[in-house]
Amino acid sequence: MNKKIREKGRIDWMITLVPFVLIMSVALLLFLFPEQSNDVIGQVRFFFGDTLGSYYLVIGIGVLLVSLFMSFSKYGDIVLGNPGEKPKYNFFTWGAMMFTCGLAADILFYSFAEWVMYASNPHLAEMGGSITEWAGVFPIFHWSFIPWAFYLVLAVAFGFMLHCRKRNRQRYSEACLPVIGEKNAHGLLGRVIDLFALFALLAGTATTFSVATPLMSEIIVALFGINVSRTVITIIILLLTCAVYTYAVLHGFKGISFLAKFCIYLFFGIQILVLLIGGEGRFIIENGIQSLGKMVQNFIGLSTFADPNRTSSFPQDWTIYYWAYWMVWCIAAPFFIGNISRGRTIKQTILGGYVFGVGSTISSFIILGNFGLGLQSSGAKDFIAQYNESGDLYGLIISIIQSMPAGTFILVLIMICMIAFYATSFDSIAYTAACYSYKKLGEDEKPNAMITLLWCILLIVLPIALVFSESSMNNIQSVSIISAFPIGIIMILMIWSFFKDAKKYMKEKVAPSEKKQAQE
Repeated sequence: MNKKIREKGRIDWMITLVPFVLIMSVALLLFLFPEQSNDVIGQVRFFFGDTLGSYYLVIGIGVLLVSLFMSFSKYGDIVLGNPGEKPKYNFFTWGAMMFTCGLAADILFYSFAEWVMYASNPHLAEMGGSITEWAGVFPIFHWSFIPWAFYLVLAVAFGFMLHCRKRNRQRYSEACLPVIGEKNAHGLLGRVIDLFALFALLAGTATTFSVATPLMSEIIVALFGINVSRTVITIIILLLTCAVYTYAVLHGFKGISFLAKFCIYLFFGIQILVLLIGGEGRFIIENGIQSLGKMVQNFIGLSTFADPNRTSSFPQDWTIYYWAYWMVWCIAAPFFIGNISRGRTIKQTILGGYVFGVGSTISSFIILGNFGLGLQSSGAKDFIAQYNESGDLYGLIISIIQSMPAGTFILVLIMICMIAFYATSFDSIAYTAACYSYKKLGEDEKPNAMITLLWCILLIVLPIALVFSESSMNNIQSVSIISAFPIGIIMILMIWSFFKDAKKYMKEKVAPSEKKQAQE
């Protein structure tokens, strides 16, 4: 009994219950008034994504530059832990956990289909050249260096806070403490920061589940020939949630590392299979190299394009959405990456993250994306016409996969891989959210299982509501764009706080060594 009372006393009920009430309210409105709710979401998205869109572009470029400065400056040698401490995980295990927690099952959805969504966009015609030249460029641009910069810079900030400063409040507000001060960090301003962070966390989860889960339903239809419905989709989401929660509770970080490695092996296995037996191997390799080269060659232009005359609204519909999407995922993924990066230097964390994270992401889009693009270019299939006629991305992806030899077998592998991705990413999200519920939580302490369960329920309610309200892709994207706006400001505070605190930390470490040398 006393233990239960002590546990309740450690919970920050405001941080736990306010998001619960608000998310339940939003979900209820989406259930009761789907059309009106979607209209309001669309209008708010227009203000943030269109009127204030340049804000997201500037933050993206800025964070990328900060990541390079962190790596190659004096800060790059700081160990996230005690000086001289060795990494807790080897590079492959660390990279697998980092990649699978940072990218959920939607990477498979977008890898196969994203080039089709760009192919009919008028912006490609404005840039000159063929669809083949540019449709493969934007996916690897939108999923590579700037997005992973968001993750890795904040992972360093969180890792420094946890492993170097040993702070026992595992929250965004705590990472901002060196700039806003202890009184504000633990007061009203800190509460506001943490509430914004939790809303963004819920929004990012809702976007991912709402986008990718219907593909799993479509695969089930293709494999078993059953009729799909929103009820089936909901059951899939709920079953995944229960399975993931049980797995996390029973196995913790050890289980997550095993599942992450299994997921990575399967993820790369699918790519190798498509490359070797799909029949488009030469096109995949050659167009992949060409697309990567064009992305690097045009990187500055792609990063700063804002379409001020709105001739195509391409950055408003895509680049700004993606930067916002990755920003809202920056609540859970960087915290988790920072947690597992103990013993690595800042340079190792950032550059290693780019090698494993960006490399794995680019390979997925080059191989899986260029398979369908190759069939389109050769005239063997017309996926663009199919998409323009039906507007069904999920059916299109099934058609692309079934164009391969052993298509049914590959569908099964993709289904298993999506579940594994959901499991590892959801574990990190639920763990991070549960940590937020505690007033104090030590570096080696774990949140209570019931608190984690509460957050699992919360994390799943909004995506179910979005599925039931039949929100369009545009409105699902809007949830991330709206939530990301305040997160950008908080990210700036966190980065500023890191440099201020790291400078002080380095002086503290240097002073004793100088004193020792003087004595000798």
